[in-house]
Amino acid sequence: GAAGRNADRDLDAVCALFATAARAEERTGGRGALNFLEEIEAEDIAADTLTRRAARPDAVRLMTAHRSKGLEWGLVVVAGVQEGLWPDLRRRGSLLEADRIGRDGLAEPLTPGALLAEERRLFYVAATRARDRLVVTAVKAPSDDGDQPSRFLTELGVEPRDVTGRPRRPLSVAALVAELRATTVDPRVSDALREAAARRLARLAALADEDGRPLVPSAHPYRWWGMYEPTHSKVPLRDRDQPVVLSGSALDQLANTCALQWFLGREVKADAPATAAQGFGNVVHVLADEVASGHTPADLDVLMERLDSVWNALAFDAPWKSAQEKENARVALERFLKWHVMDRTGRTPVASEHDFDVTLESGDYQVRIRGQMDRVEADGEGRAYVVDFKTGKQAPSSKEVERHPQLAVYQLAVREGAVDEVFDGTRPEPGGAELVQLRQGAAKRDGGETLPKVQAQEPLEGEWVGDLLATAAGKVLDERFTPTAGQHCAHCAFRASCSARPEGRHVVE
Repeated sequence: GAAGRNADRDLDAVCALFATAARAEERTGGRGALNFLEEIEAEDIAADTLTRRAARPDAVRLMTAHRSKGLEWGLVVVAGVQEGLWPDLRRRGSLLEADRIGRDGLAEPLTPGALLAEERRLFYVAATRARDRLVVTAVKAPSDDGDQPSRFLTELGVEPRDVTGRPRRPLSVAALVAELRATTVDPRVSDALREAAARRLARLAALADEDGRPLVPSAHPYRWWGMYEPTHSKVPLRDRDQPVVLSGSALDQLANTCALQWFLGREVKADAPATAAQGFGNVVHVLADEVASGHTPADLDVLMERLDSVWNALAFDAPWKSAQEKENARVALERFLKWHVMDRTGRTPVASEHDFDVTLESGDYQVRIRGQMDRVEADGEGRAYVVDFKTGKQAPSSKEVERHPQLAVYQLAVREGAVDEVFDGTRPEPGGAELVQLRQGAAKRDGGETLPKVQAQEPLEGEWVGDLLATAAGKVLDERFTPTAGQHCAHCAFRASCSARPEGRHVVE
């Protein structure tokens, strides 16, 4: 048994060495075996930290039966003595047959009888660690096919005591703190019991580890968020005398999806760090701009070479994911090139990655819209047509595109002079805008998979965009960031502490 366990540890070490070698090769690219071995030899690997750590005198030590050999305590609890765990008669290390490694080469695997004897010895070791008191626990299900106590219990020579029903509370620190807190404010219990609960909480709150960190931080009243009144900032989010600054995507979030998500993500900047998917989009956008501006020829091989030069900087979870997404990027760039060279009913490109910054009057508010247009084109009538490249996996419905805030903001910006400079100083009329979905192929009637799906918005009509801007600006100035649940919740970083979600309600209510 001991030889088998040692062999398992040795095999673990060999596997860890192989994994380290593979990572070193990927990281440094062909350092050579001798350099790698020198690096490994120079490493200072600490011994087993669990065995060296000094135990506090007033602490409970938690360990396996194997590790308890040679040690003694006044009270020992052997928990979960269930059939199937004590004894555990499954073969050890069956994949690599480590249990067959003996002193003189390969040995026969242990028979079930020998395994049972070894498990019985292990149970004996666990039970004899107690100087004064031994507590052994097991669970017995009402049906025969549920959990059953171990056969070893009968060998202790003591009649097991049956405790039926569930415990009053889960046996955890969090549950204990919750019960003590509830007791301190329960009018039905005596003053003495309330005071005893408060004293116990104080003792728990005072416990700290070797570095002075509290072991039970939730026991201290300064962590009882529910007792505090909501805080109010004296500093306004926006100056009412200044225009409200928004982007097209911010307008969409504030007016159509979730104002709280906008506030926490954009304003508090608590959003998750950029993902590999965003990196994918950035790379494709940059390459599309290079082609549009003439810096890079409209040739797939050239674009793929440029892609290769930056691709490894994107952090993917696994090599296969990186390879899969690189293929997706190739398909997206191929679609872009086909779209770029096709005849688009007399439209000609006039600007790429065009920055704009315009201020609009919207009801009682002034709204300053800033952003970047992926591409601006002039149509046959001299109107400005704006193109936005998308690299996401989801596309809006045709009904949503009709009132797509980002496209509408581009058209409004055109109306306010955002593209005058690329139209020789004259003010063009907005001629529409479109989303070009580079990750998604067009329908068969529109040219099929090798072309991107294009979703167009007609030239603006009516007051709906102005209403949208006024709604968004009003929410920002009045600081009305109420959550709105919907499909966007699936990818929201704040759902675990959001009052519109069941999982977040207990945090904020």
